[in-house]
Parts: sequence; structure tokens; C-alpha cells
Amino acid sequence: MLCFKNADLVKNLSLLDRAFHYGDGCFSTARMHDNTFELKARHFARLAFAAKRLLLNVDLDLIEQSVRRIQQQHNPMNGTLKIMISRGEGNRGYALPDHPADIYVIFYPQTITDFQFETISSGVLNTAMGLSMPQLVGIKSLNRLEQVLLKKEAQDKAWLEALVTDVQGGIVEGVSSNCFIRINNTWITPELRYNGVHGVMRAEILSRMQKQQIVCEQRYVDMGEISTFQSLFFCNALNPMKAVTDLNALPLDVQPCFELFQTLQLNQMSEYA
Repeated sequence: MLCFKNADLVKNLSLLDRAFHYGDGCFSTARMHDNTFELKARHFARLAFAAKRLLLNVDLDLIEQSVRRIQQQHNPMNGTLKIMISRGEGNRGYALPDHPADIYVIFYPQTITDFQFETISSGVLNTAMGLSMPQLVGIKSLNRLEQVLLKKEAQDKAWLEALVTDVQGGIVEGVSSNCFIRINNTWITPELRYNGVHGVMRAEILSRMQKQQIVCEQRYVDMGEISTFQSLFFCNALNPMKAVTDLNALPLDVQPCFELFQTLQLNQMSEYA
């Protein structure tokens, strides 16, 4: 593992960093495949959007500089990048410091291959997600306590991924993924109006569906509709599709997921990066 702070290699972090004290910042997790930064434009756009919402003064060029330095040690570059933007060091208290934000780029080298179609067994978690402050909806902030607690329940039930609802009974997403649902032969993805993360893979899939003229509704999905689910899959930047074979022991049809995987060529991301 390598960690760069503002394009400089570091081995120690400051205890005064507000990311440590308050989760004050945002992040994105990306895949590097043979030196290709997959979905790069979408990751940068999401980070820029989050930085604006969080009032972070940030220079995203530092990400490119960090990646070039990593490539000096890992070429070709294969693995996972975690890009974290922190407001940086500050005094005790919530008041914002008046200096540029810090960018951390952490690289986890690993063997990377083309994406494969995957299937999993899943279910609906009992723990519900709260409603977010409007300014924070869609942002992948450094505060992930909800996901930590949700992941614990999913692990206890031996689910690699699980469906999450909110306190109003709406279906939101997976613990660490967005989701697409098939009802009445139509694809739907929850609209994420009050919570959830605007995932880069979700955006990529929606774009490819539009190009292929495949209808996908973005709307509120009530948990009462679960009995009408025909198909379901989860997606994130590290895996474009985990099709669900059964949800709470209710069998689902994975064939529409497989056909969509092939039609959208989700095994490849480099040509769209």
C-alpha cells in the first residue's frame, strides 16, 4: 500500500486532521486496470460536486500528480485507488480553517481482470438508514457510520451485499452499492432524493442504458413493492453487477441481469474511461 498526501509520499498522518476528528471530507474509490483509471471523469466530477457542497477548497490536479508518482513504482498500475479529500488540520471545534483541503491518494495493488457476471444471495436489512441533510444527499462523505452498522448486520446474515431501506420505508441502495430493480419488465433505480450515494457505476449504467434505448425509471420504491421484484442487482465502481438469485429466500430471475450485463458490455470499462 502507498499513501500520498498532496502528491507527496507519506507514512504518518496528523492527529489534528479533521478527517480523523469529524469525518470532514469526502472520498471516492476507483479501479486501476493496466494504467487505466476506470470511470475517471465520473470520479472527478463526483469529487468536485462533493467538494463544492462541503465548501472545500481543493486542487484535483493533485490526484493526477499522485497517480503519476504511483506509476513510477507500479507499472502497469493494477489495483484500487482510494481518493480522500480532507479539510485538513484545524483547531478543536467545528469552525472551518482557512486553508486549502488536503488530498490523500491511497493505492492498494492487486491483480485486476475484466469484470465477470456474478450472482449472490441477499436480503433486506432490518436496520434502516436515516434521512440526510439536503446538502449532503448523494455525497460520499468520510462519515460512514451508517454503512459500518449496516455491514455488521449483513455480515451476521452471511450476505455479501444487502438491500437497505430508510426510516420512511423507502428502498435506498445496498450497503456499499447502488441497486437496480426489475418490476413489471421495467428496470428501476431508486431516485435517492433524501439519502444514498450518487454512485459512479450507477451513473455509467444509466448512461449506457440510455444509449441502448433501454428504459430505466428513477423513482421512489417502497419496501411494500419487494414482493413484485422480478430481478435485482447491485453495482459500484469495483463491481458493475452482482445479480441477486434470491432476496429473503424469494427466488429472483437473474437472466434479465445477465442479458443487461452483455448488452451494456459491463465486462469492460476502459473504453469508456
